[in-house]
Amino acid sequence: MNQRYTRKKSSKSALHNAADNSKYVELVRSGEDYFIRLEKLIDKAEKEIHLQTYIFESDETGNRIASCLKKAAERNVKVYILLDAYGSSSLSDNFIKDLRQSGIFFRFFSPLFTVNNFYLGRRMHHKVIVADAKIAMIGGINIANKYHGIKNDEPWLDYAIKLDCLAAKDLQKLCCDYFFKDGSSKKIKPVLHSAGKTFVGIRQNDWLKNKTEVCDAYTNSINQAKNEIVIVSSYFLPGRRLTNALISACKRKVKVTLILAGISDVPLIRNATSYLYSLFLKQNVLIYEWNNSVVHGKAAVVDDKWSTIGSFNLNDLSCYGSIEMNVEIHSQYFAELLRSDFQNVINQCNEATIDTIYKNTSFISRFVNYMAYRMVRAAILFLTFLPHIRFSKNFRH
Repeated sequence: MNQRYTRKKSSKSALHNAADNSKYVELVRSGEDYFIRLEKLIDKAEKEIHLQTYIFESDETGNRIASCLKKAAERNVKVYILLDAYGSSSLSDNFIKDLRQSGIFFRFFSPLFTVNNFYLGRRMHHKVIVADAKIAMIGGINIANKYHGIKNDEPWLDYAIKLDCLAAKDLQKLCCDYFFKDGSSKKIKPVLHSAGKTFVGIRQNDWLKNKTEVCDAYTNSINQAKNEIVIVSSYFLPGRRLTNALISACKRKVKVTLILAGISDVPLIRNATSYLYSLFLKQNVLIYEWNNSVVHGKAAVVDDKWSTIGSFNLNDLSCYGSIEMNVEIHSQYFAELLRSDFQNVINQCNEATIDTIYKNTSFISRFVNYMAYRMVRAAILFLTFLPHIRFSKNFRH
């Protein structure tokens, strides 16, 4: 979407535009900010709620949200919950039975083994809730204590977007498709909806259904960047296409900044990502490590006018294996808001440089990182393409 933006505005105009944008599109951070909004969205629903997420745990946070959903069902709101069978495998039978007895429609996406299919890497990875096809939240935040934060532990660093615009209707159609398997998502084209002075689009990655919208949006925006790219990424292991796009941007003198995990819930991937540092640092990429908690965010800003937030990781598993959903936002106001949040994060990070790499790591640890990279790349390729093996012509999800 080609939109011209000007930086110089009167304070009155800037305030007006900010109010206009924030009415329809709101940045949401992990922690209490997200879960308060989630509760309010559920409590205000009148007809129908769709909740789809990768991880739902029966801890304090999970029970809190489950209670809200059960109360909604008691108000005769139709509540549909779709959870990934692998990501939410820790849920007990009693927890699920309680949801169903409360009148909630519950289903798991893609059990690992079925009569017709063997799915391993093709997981439902998106995190979406839609109320009445009018208001939605979409991002990378699962429902568990670690995304809320407990006691002295900060919540995992992550983001979501609250939408009050026509894009919520698209999200409900996509949710219906995955819950009821009705194929309606094939009819939804990747369009941009007007939301005040902002343009918003839902982008999906589901390679098995020939949808590569998130990956394409990232690649196109990086290729068109003129000034700056800032990316927050967990599990950062970009494939050749995205790596080449980032390196090409550097050669065009675009300032590229990566905010990555200093602490990871998957240490092997953390080691594998560290192996890539030298490649990007030699291209003058700025790399910052967040050590206050686990980085789980998947978000980016390009040239203070294009932004994206969602579930898509910059690796081949998200490109070709998992089902991912992101929001694409064309707005100077929102891009500057998100960029400002990124700067606050950067201010609390440690910068990685060529000097710090060789000063703080030994030859053995660098070799371990190399081996981790090779192992993780091989595992991702295995998980990415094995899921597309099916034991019959019937496609089920």
